[in-house]
Amino acid sequence: MRSRLGTQVVLGVALTSVLTLGAMIAFVLRAHRAALTGELHRVADQLGATIKTATHDDMLENRRDRLRRQIEALGRQEGIQSVRVYNKEGRIVFASDPAETGRAVDKRAEACYACHAEDRPLERLPTPARFRIFRGPDGERLLGIIHPVQNEPSCWTASCHAHDPEDTVLGVLDVTVSLAQVDRNIASSQRRMAALAAVAIAASAFILWWLIRRLVLKPVRALAAGTRRVAEGDLTATVPVAARNELGELARSFNEMTVRLAEAQRQLTQADKLASVGRLAAGMAHEINNPLTGVLTYASFLLKRCESDPALREDLEVVVRETKRCRDIVKGLLDFARPAPPRRVPADLNDVARRAARILMNQLALNRVGLALDLAEDLPAVPADANQIQQVLVNLLVNAADAIGEEGGTIRVSTRLVRLPPRGNRPIRSARCPKGCDLLDVAWRIGGLPSIRVLRRCGDQEAAYHLDPTYGRFNHRAGAPCEEGVLAGFECPRCRTALVVPDVRCDSCGAPAFAVSTVEGGRVLWCTRNGCHWSRWDWAEAAGEEPGVEIAVEDTGRGIAASDLPHVFEPFFTTKGPRGTGLGLSISWGIVNAHGGTIEVWSEEGRGSRFTVRLPVGAVAPASPAAAADAAAARA
Repeated sequence: MRSRLGTQVVLGVALTSVLTLGAMIAFVLRAHRAALTGELHRVADQLGATIKTATHDDMLENRRDRLRRQIEALGRQEGIQSVRVYNKEGRIVFASDPAETGRAVDKRAEACYACHAEDRPLERLPTPARFRIFRGPDGERLLGIIHPVQNEPSCWTASCHAHDPEDTVLGVLDVTVSLAQVDRNIASSQRRMAALAAVAIAASAFILWWLIRRLVLKPVRALAAGTRRVAEGDLTATVPVAARNELGELARSFNEMTVRLAEAQRQLTQADKLASVGRLAAGMAHEINNPLTGVLTYASFLLKRCESDPALREDLEVVVRETKRCRDIVKGLLDFARPAPPRRVPADLNDVARRAARILMNQLALNRVGLALDLAEDLPAVPADANQIQQVLVNLLVNAADAIGEEGGTIRVSTRLVRLPPRGNRPIRSARCPKGCDLLDVAWRIGGLPSIRVLRRCGDQEAAYHLDPTYGRFNHRAGAPCEEGVLAGFECPRCRTALVVPDVRCDSCGAPAFAVSTVEGGRVLWCTRNGCHWSRWDWAEAAGEEPGVEIAVEDTGRGIAASDLPHVFEPFFTTKGPRGTGLGLSISWGIVNAHGGTIEVWSEEGRGSRFTVRLPVGAVAPASPAAAADAAAARA
């Protein structure tokens, strides 16, 4: 029990409460005692002054019997211990206890020390010095108040008195009051306050224990249980999010972590499968290609010798066709598993397009597909690997021919020199939060590029939000709907760091902006208002437009369904059924990305498709680590 967090916190707070309340009670009791003592001083002083005034005339006229009766009557009042009158020689002349009358006291005794110094009476005794607290014979505390009886003209001019005018003090009126009731009141207050403090400590400890158990221990236990389940391999474990405090944020982060871990595990499993396929393709390529070459050679030889046997010729054509298909599948697997880095040399893309067209000219003619080349004459050389770019064009032409089918159609290949503005063309190849977390999501691609995954809070709803990774485009994907015009909050999905930049405003609507940092340069800004299509990347805008070459392959085929468009560049995704491998476009995307270019697709069902490849004319800078990792993940 002592090692539990709740017990330690409750004990610590209880100890703190005891010390704090103890100090407060001590201070309050001290102030209370001081207040009571001050009030007693005032009352005792008033009592002494009253007695002195009441007996003034009797003392002046020397009416001793009446004076004695008054003092004895006053001494019998409740709370008054004694009333005594001393003359200047220190002898008691009147007392509430008749037995004390005539007794002489020591001037240095407790009742006389305030009025005498070196056997001489003080001329004027200050008020605080006239009070004294002492204990009686039975241990009871007593309060004494001294009132000096001053000499006045009526005392030395009256016929019944004989006092010298030089005398200052004729005697002392001493009143002693019992403090027993005051002590009882103080003790009762101490007991009440101690009991109140004990109840307060117990109540606060219980309330604190209940709050800690409900607000801290219960969520922590749920998190601990979820962590144990994840440690045991259950990546579907989630914990309930019941609060909007830090523990609630921790629970949401835990759930987000398990989702990402499950996704990472799925990707690792897929990557492992792909790696296994790559190793299998690399290890068996030669073993498979050798017998395939033999089968293809002999089948082709037999095909030429059986002109007179149509049935046998038809069978041999099937053998030749399927053997070539097997060879192409093995080659595609090998290219996908071991992509060669591009060797960039100045290349004429018009020549590359003509060579790709010559390779497929006969096949296209047999399928009744027309091929039109619209090549720009002033096209500059591009630093590129001509063989790899040719492979991309061959893949696009083959896909276009397959999309046209047996009905026939047209493929148009065009090249042109373009100025590539940063907005709408420059890809964001790296994205990080202020704490350095990588925000690129290779599992969710937009336009063939890894999207930028952030967390969007719209009202009480919170969901993943995938940003278009091409600067100036807004094909964002939202995990949950958000009302138009609402200001949303944006956070890093990993560390929950806010991405909103309060000192930057949208140039269009004036709303706050949010940003991600890039390795390429600076930060990219977007508007937080839902529906506002504003963004700014100062580094890209400062770089300005750059010259580039655009190659477009456009067909009049059946088009691609809108639901399939986001997946066309994914490995093994195909719309050709058993006739396709799903590797051509994935390999093409990896080649173009390695050249620092972009590949885009537009398609509409029933109207055809257009694939556009843009390559920069200038020297291509080495890819950043994040971009290289994305390209490797895309190819794998």
